[in-house]
Amino acid sequence: MLERVESRMRQFVAELEDEEIARLFEKLPHGKRLRAKLVLKIAGESDEAVGLAAIIEMIHAASLLHDDVIDDATVRRGVASLNATEGSKQAVMMGDILYSKGFEKLVGFDRRIASKIASAVTQLSIGEMADVRLSQQFHTDLDAYLQMIYQKTAALIEATAATAAILAGKEAHIYAVYGRNLGIAFQIVDDILDISQSSEQLGKPAMHDFEEGKTTLPYIYLYEMLDTKDRERLKSLHAKTLDEEQKAWIRTAMEESGALQKAYFYAKELGDEAVTLMQEAGEASLADIVTAMIERNF
Repeated sequence: MLERVESRMRQFVAELEDEEIARLFEKLPHGKRLRAKLVLKIAGESDEAVGLAAIIEMIHAASLLHDDVIDDATVRRGVASLNATEGSKQAVMMGDILYSKGFEKLVGFDRRIASKIASAVTQLSIGEMADVRLSQQFHTDLDAYLQMIYQKTAALIEATAATAAILAGKEAHIYAVYGRNLGIAFQIVDDILDISQSSEQLGKPAMHDFEEGKTTLPYIYLYEMLDTKDRERLKSLHAKTLDEEQKAWIRTAMEESGALQKAYFYAKELGDEAVTLMQEAGEASLADIVTAMIERNF
């Protein structure tokens, strides 16, 4: 099913008639292709659905290239990031090319579809900017965190589900809510795994988010539960390179306080709502995707 999406993405890249771009594209990790899976499960495997899935995955890949440059990330999904191997300039320009080619193809779709995807990409960029701003200091602003992850992660998943529904003649609003909940829950679980899993399991450095200055949901909850002394200790470790003893202290505090479990329950509540929506719509496979994303360990 996904092979056709991969083939269509390569076709789009081949249209650029540039061997260097084609080489760089082949170096990009595929990941879970969550967005493509959503399109195909909601809208079927028509030529239009495959094209939409390919466009959205190209846009997502572009956002990850830019994200890695902003975060100075050297590893993506267990392999060296493009900015680490080719330089940040190449990574940024490759991202720009994928964005541009994606939008070139997007304009051939129904105006409602093109508009929703374009709006989501705007939100994605605003969310990335908010992430950078929030990372400048330790914070406990839950609303700001949730708004940021909605914009940076969930908005494109929400638009993916909604536009696939439009393509299939289904009720877009229901699928949009599903996509929004899935996207927010997905990011929260990512934030939890960054703390609970090893570097080997993650395919990237563990606790990298906190070292980069990100205050994710588990840290916000943990801060609320600590005494004054430990709050100061947690803040003192923010945006610092952590040694193994410091990482162990954070993990122990997360487990003993229940902060990780509380964050997981928040994600699960959103996921359960999405599951219920899809079960009522007769979309069992979409409900299964939520369950798999919430219960994953990598």
